[in-house]
Formats: sequence, structure tokens, C-alpha cells
Amino acid sequence: MALVEHQARLIEAIELGPGIRHFRFEIPQVESFEFTPGQWVSMTEMVNEKKVTRAYSLASLPEANRFEICLNKVEDGLFSPYLFSLNPGDTVPTKGPVGTFTLRSKDREAVFVATGTGVVPYRGILKQHGYLDAGTKAALIFGTRYAEGLMFADEFAELERRHASFNFLPTVTRPTEAWQGRIGRVQQLLWDVLGDRTDVDVYVCGLKEMVENVRDELKQRGFDRKQIIVEKYD
Repeated sequence: MALVEHQARLIEAIELGPGIRHFRFEIPQVESFEFTPGQWVSMTEMVNEKKVTRAYSLASLPEANRFEICLNKVEDGLFSPYLFSLNPGDTVPTKGPVGTFTLRSKDREAVFVATGTGVVPYRGILKQHGYLDAGTKAALIFGTRYAEGLMFADEFAELERRHASFNFLPTVTRPTEAWQGRIGRVQQLLWDVLGDRTDVDVYVCGLKEMVENVRDELKQRGFDRKQIIVEKYD
């Protein structure tokens, strides 16, 4: 079935860190824009006389006719500079929701792994009703180069404070002297968290190299393919 194209109108854009922006859109043509946390939308526009389409994970829970995305500005990219140039009221042709990177079970223990903007879909996944608030055990391992790239860290830390069953584990690979948290790559932190366990679901989202590295290692450790849920960003 062909996806319906909507004109998504920018409500506001918020700076989250250097070159990171959080966009809130609405779709005036509809009263409700329904999606499952973890899905994505595609946006299309003519940029430099070339039709360009990009996919962006939804960074929010469904709320009336609104949705949110979050992305890095790629200076020599085609589409992100265009989005960063938008003003409130501007519209972007948008299709969706699409995607299967969604929670498989609200009852099974899970570990979520992300680097960079790979954390975006987890913002909605972790906040959905009947999951953490039901006491299901979960952990989020989130890695970036620099601490200022840890988007939504305050929100994830608040989830950890509210839910004893949830652990938020941020880590950076290029710390400053001011950084007092974990240092290193998400892979090693994941192996530390898992130990010898193979009875949890593992969700992995980020750049291709990291995702494939983690998936291959999980298979070698005896995880069933149904327990490994991945989304690659390049």
C-alpha cells in the first residue's frame, strides 16, 4: 500500500548541542498522526535542483497530529542543512510512519545500545505506557565522542530516577577533564552489562560498523537472531 504524503509544518526547532537540533512538526491536514515508538518518517524536498529523500526516526510518543525528530547537521550533506535552514511555519513533504524497529515485548528484559543520534528512537520506546512503568527491567547504553553529544541525557536520567528497574549508562570516548562519567566504547560496556547472559533482548541503533560489530558478537555469544533487533543509520 502506497504511503500518503503529508505536508509537515515546523512548529519549533531546539538546539540540543553543537550541530544537534530537535525538530517539532505538525500535520495540519489530519487530527491524529498515529505511529509505534521506534518507527520513522521519510522527508523529501528539491535541494540544489535535486530531489532528495531522507529517513528520520521519530523522537516522541504519538500526540495528536504532531511528531518530533532529532538530527545532526552534516555540513557537506544535502538534506540536514536544508532542515536546519527551516523557520517555524515552513513545510516539508513527509511520508510515514514506517519501520519495524519497535519494542518486541513489554515484558522481556532488554538492553538498548546506541551511538550518536541512534538514541533517538529509544526516547519514545522507553517512555511508552506499560513498559518501564510496569516494572520491566531495561538498560540504555548510550555512547558519543563528547559529553555535549549525549542528547536527552537529562530525560533518560530522570527515567532512571523514577523507575528502579531501569539503568541509564552514558559513555564518551573523548572526555574532557570535566567529565566524571564512564569512558569507552559502547561495545565493551555492553559485554560488561551482559556478562554470560543470553536471556535478554538487545536493541542496537547507530552507524553501520557499530551495529554489525555488536550483532556479530551477540550471535557468537549464543543469542538467537530474534533477540537481536537492529537499525542502521548509514
